[in-house]
Amino acid sequence: MKENMMVRMLFTGICLLGLTSPALAQSDSDPADVWAVVEEVWNSDEKGDKKWPDKLLSNEFVGWGKSSPAPRGKESIKMWDRFDDQLGKTVAHELYPLSIVVRGDVAVAHYLYTAAFEDKDGEIETSNGRYTDVLVRTDTGWKFLAWHGGQDD
Repeated sequence: MKENMMVRMLFTGICLLGLTSPALAQSDSDPADVWAVVEEVWNSDEKGDKKWPDKLLSNEFVGWGKSSPAPRGKESIKMWDRFDDQLGKTVAHELYPLSIVVRGDVAVAHYLYTAAFEDKDGEIETSNGRYTDVLVRTDTGWKFLAWHGGQDD
């Protein structure tokens, strides 16, 4: 009898933890779908795909990278992406997901990254940083609504 009560208490505790912990919370959408879009933006940039902002950023997008003096909209992101392409390119990256929370049509993803950038002279600089991305579900899939982060100091 005592063992039965202990098992029930343990089960109740696990259920309560799952309901209150953002990292463990589940919803009506698979966090893997959200993570696939986060990975897609990094892969698209590394491949030199110039269409990624139109494909992956919502029209209302506003993101604030740590190196930017102010939040940037979709057109600004596209302009600075073209400028960065003149300086060099990302040649490798690795993402480290920390947590993804999905609630209805909104998702928040927190992660770390390591990236290698090769400038026009062939010099490679490796950086580490972090991002928080906010995505919204649209008729055509998940799109970025906002992000904040960048290279660690």
